[in-house]
Amino acid sequence: MDRKNSETLVVVAMSGGVDSSLVASLLHHKGYQVVGLSMKLWDFSQVGGDSHPDGRCCSLEALNDARAVCQKIGIPHYVVDLREDFKRGVISNFVYEYLEGRTPNPCVVCNTKIKWQSLWRKAQTLGASFISTGHYARIRLDRQLKRYLLLKGVDPTKDQSYALWGLSQNDLSRTLFPLGEMTKNQVRTLAQEYCLKVAEREESQEICFVTDDDYPRFINEWIHREGKKGKIQPGPIFNLKGEKIGEHKGIPFYTIGQRKGLGLAKGKPLYVVRIDPEKNAIYVGEKVDLFSSCFVVTDVNWIAQDNLEKETDCEIKIRYQHIPQKGKIYPLTYGQVMVKFNRPERAVTPGQSVVFYQGEVVLGGGVIKRVINQVNHTSCPVYPT
Repeated sequence: MDRKNSETLVVVAMSGGVDSSLVASLLHHKGYQVVGLSMKLWDFSQVGGDSHPDGRCCSLEALNDARAVCQKIGIPHYVVDLREDFKRGVISNFVYEYLEGRTPNPCVVCNTKIKWQSLWRKAQTLGASFISTGHYARIRLDRQLKRYLLLKGVDPTKDQSYALWGLSQNDLSRTLFPLGEMTKNQVRTLAQEYCLKVAEREESQEICFVTDDDYPRFINEWIHREGKKGKIQPGPIFNLKGEKIGEHKGIPFYTIGQRKGLGLAKGKPLYVVRIDPEKNAIYVGEKVDLFSSCFVVTDVNWIAQDNLEKETDCEIKIRYQHIPQKGKIYPLTYGQVMVKFNRPERAVTPGQSVVFYQGEVVLGGGVIKRVINQVNHTSCPVYPT
């Protein structure tokens, strides 16, 4: 946080929660010129769900809390309308991915397309040099490599580097993460010391625009709203021998590893192990069939290096709550890599983000495209056909 002078203007993305509120307070006390910007991303009345999403991002309560914090600090606060950008870039992608049998991560898309693109464009109109958020992650300039590095936050229970793999060198060069060196307890203690009214506010771990956390309901209502009723069709459920054993309600309502809601009574637990959108089919198997060691990743963004030129050892994280596991990554065509875990991992899911680490440093990340050996994980081709 030494990239400043007395004239440095920083825009803080303010959600109304304790993290972004403390960020604004810290930066103001450190001598930055601070402006709070809250994003209006979504009208909660548009697609059902909870009609009173108190505390959620973009709710009236959250916007009022952000405004109150800025008034207390003595800094300007503005609300920017990014609903159309959010609809096109995040929600449409979210629904489309489910329709294609994949499980997306909208928070990653929101970070890259909304916070570090749309919001940054608004910040520039104010003359901002930096954007700052309440993410628990760190940025370090490596002068030898001449690159900005993205590092894990020091609090392992709150580290959010996983959701930031899409940031470019340009993004990182103009970003401040004041909370990266803190724990959540330290953040709440400081917020109390600054007398911020949101110091004890609880935070949601779910997707902000699905207020009741019912993804199938949201997808179904969104498709009907957009006039695409025929996009969801029932279809067959097969076992791994290719035998039809049931009927599903529509592939957007299922994800890899799902057990509940299958409507199957086979005397043993069965899980979704594969989704085939071309056949509109769901494949189920036993728990052991969920484990995979090898998969292809696309849309890769490298942070700590320009590209992957050779086989590389690293730690691999395939979900936000997943503990990174050791494995190797292999270069394929541009923008794609092959990933091989040292030991098979459960429920490798197409559409989810995967992030590559070496210690605390994020090498890069991408999107899981396809699993190579869902059932037979004894071998893993380096260069699949």
